[in-house]
Amino acid sequence: MNKPAPSPKRSLRMTAALIGAAAALSACTHTRQDIVTGSIPDDYRLRHPIVVQEGHAATEVFVGSGRGGLTVAQRADIGGLAQAWLREGTGAIVIEVPAGTSNARAANDSLREIRGILNAYGVPPRGITVRSYHPADPRQFATIRLTYPQIAATAGPCGVWPEDLGPSIKNKGYLDNKPYWNFGCASQRNLAAMVENPSDLVQPRPETPAYAARRTVALDKYRQGQSPATVYEDKSKISSVGQ
Repeated sequence: MNKPAPSPKRSLRMTAALIGAAAALSACTHTRQDIVTGSIPDDYRLRHPIVVQEGHAATEVFVGSGRGGLTVAQRADIGGLAQAWLREGTGAIVIEVPAGTSNARAANDSLREIRGILNAYGVPPRGITVRSYHPADPRQFATIRLTYPQIAATAGPCGVWPEDLGPSIKNKGYLDNKPYWNFGCASQRNLAAMVENPSDLVQPRPETPAYAARRTVALDKYRQGQSPATVYEDKSKISSVGQ
């Protein structure tokens, strides 16, 4: 006896059910990191990561044509650069002196003072390289440039707007309520600029030695049966006159 053939409506229902089950199973494999608006990740730290790389610290010294030597503020700037180089420099300090300009002679006189200040702060002579340069634009004031390489943290660039903020033809994901590309860039860039040691963003610092003086006092009180807790003086009273 032959079985009756399945109806077309039943076949369509079975096909739709199989497609729905396959879509549900494929959705279960998605993670939070897979949810993006086009190519824009949800997390601003993924869109604008802080990168640790080698950068350059720079200081410019303005020297007039009628005066050689440095001012008090300029000496302080050079001294601060020398201290920073001893702490974070990864290469020699390069001093670029203008040549062929109206203040070239005064700049060479100031160069001797700059080298003397750097040496006084502990920068060795082999850590200083002197070069001359010709300004590309004669209208620009020629300065003495001091630069050195250092490890720095940076993020960005900021101010990039690949899509409109409002609904438009270019912004097809507006109704998805996802963060725009530039969101969080300024915070990441400011954090990278404020961090003292860029390596702190990668690994923690080692523990510092214990405060031996305080530890000795606490152990002595413990051996004597006293409480090692710190006792703070009550300074809420203005005066003890009349007591």
